Amino acid sequence: MRGSVRRALIASVVGAAVAGAAYVLVPMDRGDGRPPALGPAGRARVAVGAGAPAALPDLAALIGEREAHLRAHPGDDHSWAVLGSAYVARGTRTADFAYYPKAEQALRTSLRARPQGNPEALTGLATLANARHDFRAARTWGEQAVRQAPKRWTAYPALIDAYTGLGDAKGVGRALESLQKLGSGPAVKARTGQVYRDRGWREDANAALTDAAALAEAPAEKAAYLHRVGELAWERGEPALALRYYEAALAADPDHHASLAGKGRALAALGRTSEALHNYRTALTRQPLPEYALELGELYESLNLRPAARAQYDVLRARVRQEGGGGVNNERVLGLFEADHGDPEAAVERLEAEYKRHGNPQTADALGWALHLSGDGEAGLKLVTKAMKDGPRSALFAYHRGEIERQLGWYGAARRHIGEALRINPYFSPLAVPAAKEALEALGEPPEGGPAQVYAPVEPAPAPPVTRQTGPRQVSPRGYSYRQASPRPSRTASSGS
Repeated sequence: MRGSVRRALIASVVGAAVAGAAYVLVPMDRGDGRPPALGPAGRARVAVGAGAPAALPDLAALIGEREAHLRAHPGDDHSWAVLGSAYVARGTRTADFAYYPKAEQALRTSLRARPQGNPEALTGLATLANARHDFRAARTWGEQAVRQAPKRWTAYPALIDAYTGLGDAKGVGRALESLQKLGSGPAVKARTGQVYRDRGWREDANAALTDAAALAEAPAEKAAYLHRVGELAWERGEPALALRYYEAALAADPDHHASLAGKGRALAALGRTSEALHNYRTALTRQPLPEYALELGELYESLNLRPAARAQYDVLRARVRQEGGGGVNNERVLGLFEADHGDPEAAVERLEAEYKRHGNPQTADALGWALHLSGDGEAGLKLVTKAMKDGPRSALFAYHRGEIERQLGWYGAARRHIGEALRINPYFSPLAVPAAKEALEALGEPPEGGPAQVYAPVEPAPAPPVTRQTGPRQVSPRGYSYRQASPRPSRTASSGS
């Protein structure tokens, strides 16, 4: 990957030189056919220019270098684009969202200085919008970047993220196809693996992400891809394997804070509770994302440590407010929290607006679950079913669907989907897993041969004429819907078996 990234960077430098850039990103050859080793700022420039993860110390060095350069050369549009993209990367890695307004200012300054032929600034703005979960804006900036430089592969990953956030599967497919035609290095393989994971193609996703991790040379990049392989193992219900990948990611880059949260999740599943709490708290200290506070709060709640859980929920609310000041949209996380731990009706209002903006499977599932908890299970079931159809293979989605079906009296379907959730990942949530097991126990085992009320007994003699029955519809223990004297199951009800 380093060679392909360096070639991409050289190409970008040539373009910058044509546009009048004031500096050169890649040092001159040292005489043996190989360029000299890059320093921290140079390594970060390579990574940021190729859309790959950069080490935090390297990002700090790049930011300091470009800030100093721009004080002396404020008209250098390319340096403004590099600085803005570095601010985005730094803010994302640390959850310090004060970097986002600075990033926007730098990137827009670059774009004002060079409105045409500036795909670097446009790609940076698309990446920033994705980080803020503003996927409509990300699509707009990403499509502009691709129009200006359709052969520049580094614009496509941001566009894929935007289409994913909007629930546009066809757009994701088109952008991925273009990306694969233009590049084949670890960054491309990693993006391919994420798309495959979102489609539910777990084996293909695992192969692509494992290849990306094996090919990556930069420690920060390798850590990011190892973490994603660990996430796949977690989603398959293999916490011990996931833990090994998270630890490998941290060995490559100790600043990969997402792997600390992953370790917390895996350790909790393995019963190593004290270690799990320590890793979650460390992750929150270093990268205080609202979703980590929600996970830690629910872990505390599962341990009957309710004051500690409430404290984390307060952290979640505070972080959402702080991130909102940086333009970050956390409506889905806040809506899920409100549905389970606050006001489901308020969650519905919040998530309905978010689903109109970003109709992806995750938001569909969150809204469907909130609708169910607020009393509209039928509308909720439609959305959760859609999430399962269009999204990744998710234990949480399956559990939500099964629990809604159970409350609606579709007992056979409920048994099937709650059981599926526990087969996908028997550790998917410290609160929902015990609830799922309790629900399955309450549903019991289906009777052998199915419920007798569904089919009329077979008589040796011809059956007498049947009078249409208009009595009330009944529901069997397996979820079949039927009328008391009907000789055959209703067509609608059979889908609940």
